[in-house]
Amino acid sequence: MSYTRPGFRHPESQKNRLGLTRKAYEGSISTLCAGCGHDSIVSAIITTVFEMSIEPHRIVKLSGIGCSSKTPAYFLNRAHGFNSVHGRMPSVATGANMANRDLIYLGVSGDGDTASIGMGQFAHVVRRNLNMIYICMNNGCYGLTKGQDSATADKGSQTRKGDPVALESIDLCEMAIQLGAGFVARGFSGDKKQLVPMLKAAIAHKGLAFVDVISPCVTFNNAPTSTKSYSWVREHMEVTNTFDFIPLRQEITTEYDHGTTIPVILHDGSIINLCKREDKEVITSRKEAINALEQAKGNRQILTGILYVNPASNDFHDINNTVKTPLNELGEADLCPGNTALQAFNESLR
Repeated sequence: MSYTRPGFRHPESQKNRLGLTRKAYEGSISTLCAGCGHDSIVSAIITTVFEMSIEPHRIVKLSGIGCSSKTPAYFLNRAHGFNSVHGRMPSVATGANMANRDLIYLGVSGDGDTASIGMGQFAHVVRRNLNMIYICMNNGCYGLTKGQDSATADKGSQTRKGDPVALESIDLCEMAIQLGAGFVARGFSGDKKQLVPMLKAAIAHKGLAFVDVISPCVTFNNAPTSTKSYSWVREHMEVTNTFDFIPLRQEITTEYDHGTTIPVILHDGSIINLCKREDKEVITSRKEAINALEQAKGNRQILTGILYVNPASNDFHDINNTVKTPLNELGEADLCPGNTALQAFNESLR
């Protein structure tokens, strides 16, 4: 068996606006179990960044501990990377973000890494509204340590041994909305068509974008009775809305009435037909987002899609008026402005 990714690619492979092929966004070969949902998410990340024509070196990928946190090795070899200790990815992301706000920060975590040992870090990075994409690969179990239930395993779902889960589960999307996240979404690793535009929208969002992706563990938690299994999710998935993502170009505007349909020509020449519902969907209400999640849960459904967006979100840098220049580009005069500046600063604190 070979663990080296072959370097050959078809000479006519598709290129993006930077002239790069998909190969430039790949990483090492996955060592996860065959059929793991995490590998599908990795593929969606590669597709997302390739199609958005983002230079790989502009991305910082960070993770903690767990199966999910191994995955940054499988994408974006040319990006910056840091594999932190268990549940501490948000602290490292915060420090790096403060040093250089110009890069794109992509944090990968799991339900164990986020909802248990890293819960405190998760809560506060959401409160800070750090400008980053936080992806939780959620399989409801600790796959790396042989399948114990995690804090996101739904109450009543069956454990690996067949016993019902006795404890209440943590809904990370509801928690993120309550804590003030400006972008919250939930996807399914087996639905790449929905997941890719969702990740594009998350990257485009300014502030913390939390994406919870149900990602079945095929080895320890894929029984039909598990609410994190392929079969259960496919039978109970309820899509809240359908989104597409358009990169930032000259704005396309249109006006039409509710209950009507209108064709709109996009930048690539394709035409979409917009149909405006009578009852306009609202995803900018925290209360309605939480109600929709609770209603779906009561109907034993998993609500997927972009659940909540705050278009007026101010990220950590806006709130704290941080310096725009990356720290490694500051000169001596900026770093040591002299005694007069120090005295003025001290006076401002009195």
